[in-house]
Amino acid sequence: MNEVNLESESTPKVLIIVPTYNERENIVLLIPEIRKQLPLAHILIVDDSSPDGTSDCVKEMAQSHENLFIVDRKKKEGLGKAYICGFKWALEKEYDLIFEMDADFSHNPKYLPDFIKASKDADLVIGSRYISGVNVVDWPMSRLLLSYFGNLGARIVAGIPVQDCTGGFKCFKSKVLRSLNLNKVASSGYSFQVEMNYYVWRQGFKIVEIPIVFTDRKIGVSKMSTKIVQEALALLWKLRLMSLFSARKK
Repeated sequence: MNEVNLESESTPKVLIIVPTYNERENIVLLIPEIRKQLPLAHILIVDDSSPDGTSDCVKEMAQSHENLFIVDRKKKEGLGKAYICGFKWALEKEYDLIFEMDADFSHNPKYLPDFIKASKDADLVIGSRYISGVNVVDWPMSRLLLSYFGNLGARIVAGIPVQDCTGGFKCFKSKVLRSLNLNKVASSGYSFQVEMNYYVWRQGFKIVEIPIVFTDRKIGVSKMSTKIVQEALALLWKLRLMSLFSARKK
């Protein structure tokens, strides 16, 4: 395990945001694993009114887990809205490093210390499935090809210089999120990650990718849908037009 000293006064204040919808079985396992890797990090669960009782489960855990918080949202509005809610909460509480992380163990907590180290020289750190080959486990070929060519499209169409533009295992410095107009980020799911990366890149912040192995969820159901894919494709061309417009203004 890569050890990170989180006890010095100069250590950044870390928040890990985990959006949930019907993740009760996963979340009870994930929180202790996060604690093993980053004992002093704070965890925020953003739950979209999960009918399986995820919220109640987290609240029960919070009684014995220090610095575990939850925000209950009234309805399911998608990954993007959940993260924006979490980002605003984090900025109000003045965290220094703000993570995105899935609840289903596709993002292995063992990589968390690697993000902390990489953030010393980066404004946004992305856990990349494609920076050192294709590191995806247990995906059907159809989904792997969709992800791979979606990322290729993000680079070619929108111009974003990132190998894994749709990945959701990320760490932002707070100054990055403060510089963005979060109210204007309207995308969800796949396209939310692309849109956020685009705005960070256009602002001139330093983006670094670190290699991770992504493993498909073992428990629960994937949130991927045809609608999310269609939204992502439409967004790529929107960002392309925005880039062209910006270039003409210069």
